Amino acid sequence: MTAFQLAERYLGIQELPGDAEHPLIQWWLSLCRLGFNAVDETPWCSAFVNGIAWELRQSRSYSAAARSWLAVGTPVRLFEGQAAQDVVILSRGPQPQPGPAVTAAPGHVGFFAGVEGGWIRVLGGNQGNAVSIAAFPVERLLGLRRI
Repeated sequence: MTAFQLAERYLGIQELPGDAEHPLIQWWLSLCRLGFNAVDETPWCSAFVNGIAWELRQSRSYSAAARSWLAVGTPVRLFEGQAAQDVVILSRGPQPQPGPAVTAAPGHVGFFAGVEGGWIRVLGGNQGNAVSIAAFPVERLLGLRRI
């Protein structure tokens, strides 16, 4: 089973409303050393990727910071990206954002689901407060890593 195939099984998992916390999201956050009581409103895109990597015994970042994934695995060029095994790291927030050399800046991470025109498709957590597939402008690409 690939990381992408496992991640697909979690499509639709979402934050719970109000004071309730989704236990699976809390577990993913715990893998990033945030404890078992972290609220599910905590940014959890990296926690989701860490959870999938943990389940498959793959390399992981151990961090809730999306840009931490820029140091995991090996770099891959966009045209060589494979949905079966690659993680995509994107900038987040108002542009311009720092490049990939700056890891202490906003970002987003998920599993590479392909490119359509000027958009990168990402299977990720915390996309609309859920695990979903979403498209992001290719200009936001910081890196693609094979884990």
